Amino acid sequence: MATAQDWLQGARPRTLPAAIVPVAVGTGVAIGYGRFSAWKALLALVVALALQVGVNYANDYSDGIRGTDKERVGPVRLVAAGLAAPRQVRDAAMASFAVAGVAGFVLAATTAWWLLALGAAAVLAAWTYTGGRHPYGYRGFGEVAVFAFFGVAAVVGTAFVQMGSFSWLALAASVPVGLLACALLVINNLRDIPSDTAAGKRTLAVRLGDQRTRLLYTGCALVPFGVAVLIAVVRPLTLLTLLALPLAWAPVQTVRAGAAGPALIGALGRTGRLQLAFGALLTLGLAIRL
Repeated sequence: MATAQDWLQGARPRTLPAAIVPVAVGTGVAIGYGRFSAWKALLALVVALALQVGVNYANDYSDGIRGTDKERVGPVRLVAAGLAAPRQVRDAAMASFAVAGVAGFVLAATTAWWLLALGAAAVLAAWTYTGGRHPYGYRGFGEVAVFAFFGVAAVVGTAFVQMGSFSWLALAASVPVGLLACALLVINNLRDIPSDTAAGKRTLAVRLGDQRTRLLYTGCALVPFGVAVLIAVVRPLTLLTLLALPLAWAPVQTVRAGAAGPALIGALGRTGRLQLAFGALLTLGLAIRL
Protein backbone atom coordinates (compact mmCIF):
# COMPACT_ATOMS: atom_id res chain seq x y z
CA MET A 1 0.00 0.00 0.00
CA ALA A 2 1.50 3.31 -1.12
CA THR A 3 1.80 5.99 1.55
CA ALA A 4 1.10 9.67 1.02
CA GLN A 5 4.87 10.19 0.80
CA ASP A 6 5.08 7.53 -1.93
CA TRP A 7 2.36 9.27 -3.94
CA LEU A 8 4.15 12.59 -3.49
CA GLN A 9 7.40 11.10 -4.75
CA GLY A 10 5.49 9.47 -7.60
CA ALA A 11 4.37 12.93 -8.67
CA ARG A 12 8.11 13.75 -9.00
CA PRO A 13 8.16 17.21 -7.40
CA ARG A 14 11.65 17.94 -8.78
CA THR A 15 10.09 18.23 -12.25
CA LEU A 16 7.50 20.83 -11.19
CA PRO A 17 9.70 23.83 -12.08
CA ALA A 18 9.04 22.83 -15.68
CA ALA A 19 5.39 23.76 -15.06
CA ILE A 20 5.88 26.80 -12.83
CA VAL A 21 8.50 28.67 -14.85
CA PRO A 22 6.66 29.01 -18.20
CA VAL A 23 3.55 30.36 -16.49
CA ALA A 24 5.65 32.88 -14.55
CA VAL A 25 7.48 34.00 -17.70
CA GLY A 26 4.28 34.30 -19.72
CA THR A 27 2.81 36.36 -16.90
CA GLY A 28 5.92 38.54 -16.90
CA VAL A 29 5.29 39.31 -20.57
CA ALA A 30 1.67 40.24 -19.81
CA ILE A 31 2.72 42.49 -16.93
CA GLY A 32 5.23 44.24 -19.18
CA TYR A 33 2.42 45.11 -21.55
CA GLY A 34 0.15 46.22 -18.70
CA ARG A 35 -2.29 43.34 -19.21
CA PHE A 36 -1.83 41.26 -16.05
CA SER A 37 -4.76 39.12 -14.87
CA ALA A 38 -4.13 37.40 -11.54
CA TRP A 39 -6.95 34.87 -11.77
CA LYS A 40 -6.08 33.85 -15.31
CA ALA A 41 -2.43 33.47 -14.35
CA LEU A 42 -3.48 31.27 -11.42
CA LEU A 43 -5.66 29.09 -13.65
CA ALA A 44 -2.83 28.76 -16.16
CA LEU A 45 -0.60 27.60 -13.30
CA VAL A 46 -3.19 25.01 -12.26
CA VAL A 47 -3.31 23.72 -15.83
CA ALA A 48 0.47 23.47 -16.08
CA LEU A 49 0.97 21.81 -12.68
CA ALA A 50 -1.87 19.34 -13.22
CA LEU A 51 -0.49 18.38 -16.63
CA GLN A 52 3.00 17.89 -15.20
CA VAL A 53 1.76 15.70 -12.36
CA GLY A 54 -0.52 13.87 -14.78
CA VAL A 55 2.26 13.04 -17.20
CA ASN A 56 4.46 11.85 -14.33
CA TYR A 57 1.79 9.44 -13.11
CA ALA A 58 0.98 8.40 -16.69
CA ASN A 59 4.65 7.60 -17.29
CA ASP A 60 4.77 5.64 -14.04
CA TYR A 61 1.76 3.61 -15.15
CA SER A 62 2.80 3.00 -18.75
CA ASP A 63 6.45 2.22 -18.02
CA GLY A 64 5.38 0.05 -15.10
CA ILE A 65 3.03 -2.19 -17.07
CA ARG A 66 5.63 -2.49 -19.83
CA GLY A 67 8.30 -3.49 -17.35
CA THR A 68 10.76 -0.80 -18.45
CA ASP A 69 11.26 0.55 -14.91
CA LYS A 70 12.42 -2.66 -13.24
CA GLU A 71 16.08 -1.58 -13.04
CA ARG A 72 15.39 2.10 -12.49
CA VAL A 73 18.07 4.17 -10.72
CA GLY A 74 16.12 7.37 -10.06
CA PRO A 75 13.15 8.22 -7.83
CA VAL A 76 10.77 5.42 -6.90
CA ARG A 77 8.08 4.43 -9.37
CA LEU A 78 4.80 3.31 -7.84
CA VAL A 79 3.89 0.55 -10.30
CA ALA A 80 7.37 -0.86 -10.87
CA ALA A 81 8.05 -0.96 -7.12
CA GLY A 82 4.72 -2.65 -6.42
CA LEU A 83 3.62 0.18 -4.15
CA ALA A 84 0.35 0.81 -5.99
CA ALA A 85 -1.81 -1.08 -8.43
CA PRO A 86 -1.48 0.05 -12.06
CA ARG A 87 -5.15 0.99 -12.08
CA GLN A 88 -4.67 3.34 -9.13
CA VAL A 89 -1.77 5.14 -10.78
CA ARG A 90 -3.67 5.37 -14.06
CA ASP A 91 -6.64 6.87 -12.23
CA ALA A 92 -4.34 9.39 -10.52
CA ALA A 93 -3.09 10.45 -13.94
CA MET A 94 -6.63 10.77 -15.27
CA ALA A 95 -7.69 12.81 -12.23
CA SER A 96 -4.77 15.18 -12.80
CA PHE A 97 -5.71 15.59 -16.44
CA ALA A 98 -9.31 16.26 -15.39
CA VAL A 99 -8.18 19.07 -13.10
CA ALA A 100 -6.18 20.55 -15.96
CA GLY A 101 -9.20 20.17 -18.22
CA VAL A 102 -11.58 22.03 -15.90
CA ALA A 103 -9.16 24.93 -15.40
CA GLY A 104 -8.42 25.01 -19.12
CA PHE A 105 -12.14 25.05 -19.96
CA VAL A 106 -12.64 28.16 -17.83
CA LEU A 107 -9.73 29.89 -19.58
CA ALA A 108 -11.06 28.91 -23.00
CA ALA A 109 -14.59 30.05 -22.16
CA THR A 110 -13.32 33.46 -21.10
CA THR A 111 -10.64 33.91 -23.78
CA ALA A 112 -10.88 31.81 -26.94
CA TRP A 113 -12.47 28.42 -27.58
CA TRP A 114 -9.59 27.20 -29.76
CA LEU A 115 -7.61 26.86 -26.52
CA LEU A 116 -9.59 23.67 -25.90
CA ALA A 117 -7.86 22.10 -28.91
CA LEU A 118 -4.49 23.11 -27.50
CA GLY A 119 -5.41 21.61 -24.15
CA ALA A 120 -6.59 18.37 -25.74
CA ALA A 121 -3.32 18.15 -27.68
CA ALA A 122 -1.36 18.66 -24.45
CA VAL A 123 -3.24 15.86 -22.66
CA LEU A 124 -2.82 13.55 -25.66
CA ALA A 125 0.91 14.32 -25.77
CA ALA A 126 1.18 13.68 -22.02
CA TRP A 127 -0.49 10.27 -22.29
CA THR A 128 1.23 9.03 -25.45
CA TYR A 129 4.72 10.03 -24.26
CA THR A 130 5.06 6.52 -22.84
CA GLY A 131 1.48 5.26 -23.26
CA GLY A 132 -0.46 3.76 -26.13
CA ARG A 133 0.75 1.40 -28.83
CA HIS A 134 3.39 3.72 -30.25
CA PRO A 135 4.77 5.95 -27.44
CA TYR A 136 6.85 8.73 -28.96
CA GLY A 137 9.05 8.96 -25.86
CA TYR A 138 10.39 5.51 -26.80
CA ARG A 139 11.40 6.88 -30.19
CA GLY A 140 13.42 9.89 -29.16
CA PHE A 141 10.82 12.65 -29.52
CA GLY A 142 10.29 13.45 -25.85
CA GLU A 143 12.42 16.59 -25.91
CA VAL A 144 10.49 17.92 -28.91
CA ALA A 145 7.21 17.61 -27.02
CA VAL A 146 8.64 19.15 -23.86
CA PHE A 147 9.96 22.15 -25.80
CA ALA A 148 6.63 22.55 -27.61
CA PHE A 149 4.29 22.23 -24.62
CA PHE A 150 6.34 23.31 -21.59
CA GLY A 151 8.12 25.98 -23.59
CA VAL A 152 6.24 27.53 -26.50
CA ALA A 153 2.64 26.58 -25.68
CA ALA A 154 2.86 27.30 -21.96
CA VAL A 155 4.62 30.68 -22.21
CA VAL A 156 2.74 31.97 -25.26
CA GLY A 157 -0.55 30.54 -23.98
CA THR A 158 -0.18 32.11 -20.53
CA ALA A 159 0.58 35.51 -22.06
CA PHE A 160 -2.29 35.14 -24.56
CA VAL A 161 -5.01 34.38 -22.01
CA GLN A 162 -4.07 37.51 -20.08
CA MET A 163 -3.40 39.86 -23.03
CA GLY A 164 -6.01 38.57 -25.45
CA SER A 165 -3.46 38.67 -28.29
CA PHE A 166 -0.24 37.00 -29.42
CA SER A 167 3.12 38.52 -28.63
CA TRP A 168 6.42 37.93 -30.41
CA LEU A 169 8.12 38.68 -27.08
CA ALA A 170 6.33 35.74 -25.47
CA LEU A 171 7.47 33.52 -28.33
CA ALA A 172 11.07 34.65 -27.91
CA ALA A 173 10.91 34.14 -24.14
CA SER A 174 9.56 30.62 -24.64
CA VAL A 175 12.83 29.49 -26.24
CA PRO A 176 15.05 29.61 -23.11
CA VAL A 177 12.19 28.28 -21.01
CA GLY A 178 11.71 25.33 -23.34
CA LEU A 179 15.44 24.60 -23.44
CA LEU A 180 15.71 24.49 -19.65
CA ALA A 181 12.69 22.20 -19.48
CA CYS A 182 14.44 19.96 -21.99
CA ALA A 183 17.56 20.02 -19.81
CA LEU A 184 15.57 18.30 -17.05
CA LEU A 185 14.46 15.54 -19.41
CA VAL A 186 17.89 15.17 -21.00
CA ILE A 187 19.69 14.66 -17.69
CA ASN A 188 16.97 12.28 -16.55
CA ASN A 189 17.33 10.21 -19.72
CA LEU A 190 21.13 10.41 -19.55
CA ARG A 191 20.95 8.74 -16.15
CA ASP A 192 18.66 6.04 -17.53
CA ILE A 193 20.62 5.17 -20.70
CA PRO A 194 21.70 1.72 -19.43
CA SER A 195 18.26 0.65 -18.21
CA ASP A 196 16.43 2.19 -21.17
CA THR A 197 18.79 0.46 -23.61
CA ALA A 198 18.20 -2.88 -21.92
CA ALA A 199 14.42 -2.32 -22.02
CA GLY A 200 14.42 -1.30 -25.69
CA LYS A 201 13.40 2.26 -24.88
CA ARG A 202 15.01 4.40 -27.60
CA THR A 203 15.01 7.82 -25.98
CA LEU A 204 16.96 10.64 -27.58
CA ALA A 205 19.74 9.98 -25.06
CA VAL A 206 19.93 6.33 -26.13
CA ARG A 207 19.99 7.35 -29.78
CA LEU A 208 22.69 10.00 -29.30
CA GLY A 209 24.82 8.00 -26.91
CA ASP A 210 26.43 9.08 -23.66
CA GLN A 211 28.90 11.74 -24.84
CA ARG A 212 26.62 13.56 -27.26
CA THR A 213 23.81 13.56 -24.69
CA ARG A 214 26.16 15.32 -22.27
CA LEU A 215 26.84 17.95 -24.94
CA LEU A 216 23.10 18.32 -25.54
CA TYR A 217 22.51 18.90 -21.83
CA THR A 218 25.26 21.54 -21.75
CA GLY A 219 23.63 23.38 -24.63
CA CYS A 220 20.16 23.21 -23.07
CA ALA A 221 21.56 24.62 -19.81
CA LEU A 222 23.70 27.43 -21.28
CA VAL A 223 22.07 28.60 -24.53
CA PRO A 224 19.12 30.16 -22.60
CA PHE A 225 21.51 32.80 -21.27
CA GLY A 226 22.46 33.79 -24.82
CA VAL A 227 18.80 34.07 -25.81
CA ALA A 228 18.11 36.25 -22.76
CA VAL A 229 20.92 38.58 -23.86
CA LEU A 230 19.27 38.92 -27.28
CA ILE A 231 15.89 39.69 -25.69
CA ALA A 232 17.62 42.43 -23.70
CA VAL A 233 17.61 44.54 -26.87
CA VAL A 234 13.96 45.31 -26.12
CA ARG A 235 13.80 44.40 -22.42
CA PRO A 236 17.20 45.40 -20.97
CA LEU A 237 16.51 43.93 -17.55
CA THR A 238 16.43 40.39 -18.94
CA LEU A 239 20.21 40.67 -18.47
CA LEU A 240 19.39 39.91 -14.83
CA THR A 241 19.23 36.26 -15.88
CA LEU A 242 23.03 36.30 -16.01
CA LEU A 243 22.94 36.32 -12.21
CA ALA A 244 21.76 32.71 -12.43
CA LEU A 245 24.73 31.65 -14.54
CA PRO A 246 26.77 30.44 -11.52
CA LEU A 247 23.95 27.99 -10.75
CA ALA A 248 24.60 26.30 -14.10
CA TRP A 249 28.23 25.62 -13.22
CA ALA A 250 27.76 22.70 -10.82
CA PRO A 251 25.30 20.58 -12.85
CA VAL A 252 27.13 21.25 -16.13
CA GLN A 253 30.45 20.29 -14.54
CA THR A 254 28.91 17.16 -13.04
CA VAL A 255 27.53 16.10 -16.40
CA ARG A 256 30.67 17.01 -18.35
CA ALA A 257 32.83 15.12 -15.83
CA GLY A 258 31.08 11.87 -16.69
CA ALA A 259 28.86 11.38 -13.64
CA ALA A 260 26.43 8.50 -14.05
CA GLY A 261 23.61 6.73 -12.25
CA PRO A 262 22.73 8.06 -8.77
CA ALA A 263 25.39 10.79 -9.10
CA LEU A 264 23.12 12.49 -11.64
CA ILE A 265 20.14 12.70 -9.28
CA GLY A 266 21.70 15.66 -7.46
CA ALA A 267 22.48 17.32 -10.77
CA LEU A 268 18.83 16.93 -11.73
CA GLY A 269 17.80 18.80 -8.58
CA ARG A 270 20.34 21.54 -9.26
CA THR A 271 19.02 21.84 -12.80
CA GLY A 272 15.57 22.43 -11.37
CA ARG A 273 16.94 25.17 -9.12
CA LEU A 274 18.71 26.72 -12.11
CA GLN A 275 15.44 26.71 -14.03
CA LEU A 276 13.57 28.36 -11.16
CA ALA A 277 16.21 31.06 -10.66
CA PHE A 278 16.52 31.79 -14.39
CA GLY A 279 12.73 31.85 -14.75
CA ALA A 280 12.27 34.24 -11.83
CA LEU A 281 14.89 36.65 -13.18
CA LEU A 282 13.55 36.43 -16.73
CA THR A 283 10.04 37.10 -15.43
CA LEU A 284 11.27 40.19 -13.61
CA GLY A 285 13.19 41.41 -16.63
CA LEU A 286 10.16 41.02 -18.88
CA ALA A 287 7.73 42.61 -16.44
CA ILE A 288 9.73 45.83 -15.95
CA ARG A 289 9.95 48.12 -18.97
CA LEU A 290 12.66 50.76 -19.03
